[in-house]
Amino acid sequence: MSCRRCLVAGTVQGVWYRASTQRQALALGLSGYARNLPDGRVEVLACGDEDALRQLQDWLWQGPPAAEVTDVQCTPAADAAPEGFQSY
Repeated sequence: MSCRRCLVAGTVQGVWYRASTQRQALALGLSGYARNLPDGRVEVLACGDEDALRQLQDWLWQGPPAAEVTDVQCTPAADAAPEGFQSY
């Protein structure tokens, strides 16, 4: 199991980005969280199978219909895999 931390920039707050990420991650069998950052970005921690992580990373560039993603930066994370996937 691997974990990645992704920082997503653009119009990603107030457009259901976190809830949509949560649904996508759960459908892929990933655990982790999505949360708003004070600078307007969304931080996503996702843990699970490498193929599922790649699929989520690709999806992060799209997001929900109202989102306008301008950048996604993902790096390996040493975090312990949390239970489930939270949006906060």
